[in-house]
Amino acid sequence: MDLFRYRQGRLYCEELPVADLARRFGTPLYIYSAGTLRRHYRKLASAFAPLKPLICYSVKVCSNTHILRLLREEGAGFDLVSGGELYRVLEAGGDPARCCFAGVAKTDAEIRFALAKGLRLFNIESEEELENLAHLAAEAGKRARAAVRVNPNVDPKTHRYMATGKKETKFGVDLERAERVFRQFAASAGARHVSLEGVHCHIGSQITTVEPYVQAVTKALDLVRALGGAGIEITTLDFGGGFGAEYEGGQALDAEAFACALVPLLEGTGLEIVMEPGRFIAGNAGILVTQVQYVKAGGDRRFLLCDSGMHHLIRPALYGSYHHIWPVDPGEDFTPAQRIRDEAFPGTEVVDVVGPICESSDFLAKDRHLPPVRRGGLLAVFSAGAYGMTMASEYNSFPRPAEVLVEEAEARLIRRRGTYEDLVAPEKDV
Repeated sequence: MDLFRYRQGRLYCEELPVADLARRFGTPLYIYSAGTLRRHYRKLASAFAPLKPLICYSVKVCSNTHILRLLREEGAGFDLVSGGELYRVLEAGGDPARCCFAGVAKTDAEIRFALAKGLRLFNIESEEELENLAHLAAEAGKRARAAVRVNPNVDPKTHRYMATGKKETKFGVDLERAERVFRQFAASAGARHVSLEGVHCHIGSQITTVEPYVQAVTKALDLVRALGGAGIEITTLDFGGGFGAEYEGGQALDAEAFACALVPLLEGTGLEIVMEPGRFIAGNAGILVTQVQYVKAGGDRRFLLCDSGMHHLIRPALYGSYHHIWPVDPGEDFTPAQRIRDEAFPGTEVVDVVGPICESSDFLAKDRHLPPVRRGGLLAVFSAGAYGMTMASEYNSFPRPAEVLVEEAEARLIRRRGTYEDLVAPEKDV
């Protein structure tokens, strides 16, 4: 799953003790394992190798340019949802011709930027966006390549905020309308400036069963065949991402489980296959380390008051998401055999792990069985590599954490800790 392991009562990231990293770089601190990132990318590449897919890592998941560079070196393209993400990819040396651009509300400025850089594929979310892309491509003297994001009305059986393939979501064009969009555009003047050659179908995130993908891909292939019968050739199928990471133990499937279901459906179709994994690659590759500032009782509850909270990892407050939390150096008597929900070791106590933000929603965990932790103790919040730092904020004017990338016995600072000066710098000299 990952390369964060307890040895003789101490947590290690690859070959380095996490407590040593916290002393060296301070807290709060995001720590990433380069070996885990590579391992998960290679598992996907190997499992889906018969399709020779373009694997576009989803930048929104964990967007540090050093991590993007690592994945580029592994052969990844990139899935983008903003002009800023394209800029990050370019900074990391990424090839725009291996990038797909999704997003429901692309601005003219973002589209012009992507056209100028020669993007591989625009994933179109509406008829009006398609018309606008054609207009801007004509204005720039370019011919864009595009796919229509089709909403197959499939329930991915994930959190409602992470479901993007159901009919009532804001994403994509519903399946009933999609064929009409292709037919009408093929006969329009805009077809001179946009090659509408793909079907895109991303149904959600943190999906831990194969059935929703089988349903969605089957519906997408039916659409491809119907369009072919109407003389409209589709060359590309982008089936999105969303493969789940491991948060609680025993949830997530491995890459082979998804490939075994999808490769037989797609092999032999002659389509160029694009996939957009993100959480599967990065989710278990990162932890957030926070220091306990105070321990206090309130009524019948016990609180660990930490230097990190919802401003650095918003998923528990936003989604009610579970992240396993355990002391960095619990001692051998409290080293868990595996990371599962609510491990009740003898000698543990029930606590809420909360942050410094002036909101009642500011918590990392509630009602957890943890070993006794004192002021100054370090906690590791596991599976924080996806939608952690990318969703961090400066709310309450707390600077953002530092980020460190570990490779075997070497640690590199890949983002310095924010400063008070950073908080006000954009407000100066205006």
